Amino acid sequence: MTTPLVEMDGDEMTRVLWKMIKEILLEPHVELKTEYYDLGLPYRDQTEDQVTVDAAMAIKKYGVGVKCATITPNVQRMEEYHLKQMWKSPNATLRAILDGTVFRAPIMVQGIRPLVRNWKKPITIARHAYGDIYKASEMVIDGPGKAELVFTPADGEPKKITVHEFKGSGVLQGMHNLDASIGSYARACFEFALGEKQDLWFSSKDTISKLYDGRFKQIFQQIFDAEYKERFEQAGIEYFYTLIDDAVARVMRSEGGFIWACKNYDGDVMSDMVATAFGSLAMMTSVLVSPDGNYEFEAAHGTVTRHYYRYLKGGQTSTNPVATIFAWSGALRKRGELDGLADLCEFAGRLERATLEVIESGVMTKDLASIFEGQAQGVNSEEFLRAIAQRL
Repeated sequence: MTTPLVEMDGDEMTRVLWKMIKEILLEPHVELKTEYYDLGLPYRDQTEDQVTVDAAMAIKKYGVGVKCATITPNVQRMEEYHLKQMWKSPNATLRAILDGTVFRAPIMVQGIRPLVRNWKKPITIARHAYGDIYKASEMVIDGPGKAELVFTPADGEPKKITVHEFKGSGVLQGMHNLDASIGSYARACFEFALGEKQDLWFSSKDTISKLYDGRFKQIFQQIFDAEYKERFEQAGIEYFYTLIDDAVARVMRSEGGFIWACKNYDGDVMSDMVATAFGSLAMMTSVLVSPDGNYEFEAAHGTVTRHYYRYLKGGQTSTNPVATIFAWSGALRKRGELDGLADLCEFAGRLERATLEVIESGVMTKDLASIFEGQAQGVNSEEFLRAIAQRL
């Protein structure tokens, strides 16, 4: 390696797997160059989350990052970890700073059929990575009163609308998005679709959210008509908008093989649904692509808390590391592409093939063994990693 990867460590069981993957699969073959950032919850709290901002700026500097799964704290986690405050999702912070689009696709393997029987090709979720509830301001309302939405222009009189006249207690949330971010998101989706030569669907709820979601629909259509319509026609692919209700129904009836663009929260939820229906949340690639040409690869699932507590008591766990392996292989491949290192790209491909071939041979973690069609041997995480190392 000639340029470092930005390496972002994480939490709980995925943090344990992170170290094992490096020791068993990567370090014997690659002289890893990384700039390390600890995004584990204790250190995020210690630095008042500055480490997450520093990691994002490092990705802007070096161009490629790889991230372990991390905890987004709730009230229970705040008490468990004695946190100074309930820190925001590190993924949301990274996405906001990088202003990118998250593309998530299932890792398909022979012997594991999607739960939706007509799905034959991967479905890629293109998730907007800025704003909405992930950058929202919230307030608990203790009693009667009027909630107003106020915008004060830099050079004009305030604009004001009533949100709700509260008769009693409740909750309030305000969220936003930016035309520039929506435009970057649209272009990233159109470019990705052209690269993959796949149809692009975009869905939202503009019948209800006429201005907010309607803005997304409008910007997508304007950019498509002005910049991409002819290119899509030449490539023989299609772009269309539909309500998210209709999109869900179409997705379930389809055979796959397309890109489904979703707003931030929709993409968060739908990528989990697609991943699970294709086999497992741990069998999903995830890459954040920014308009500046920066890339952040991650495992799109959680930190596997239940397995971690068992691990702390000395128990064996069969935690699936495939998404984390593919985060590393994706980052190494992109680093190799950007730096002209053919050997590094080749290694990334071999690592992915070795991983899938071990599963197809019948050796896998227990989450996959329960849905594998054929003779399956459910092994613990380290045994699975060592089987991949042997195949590699």
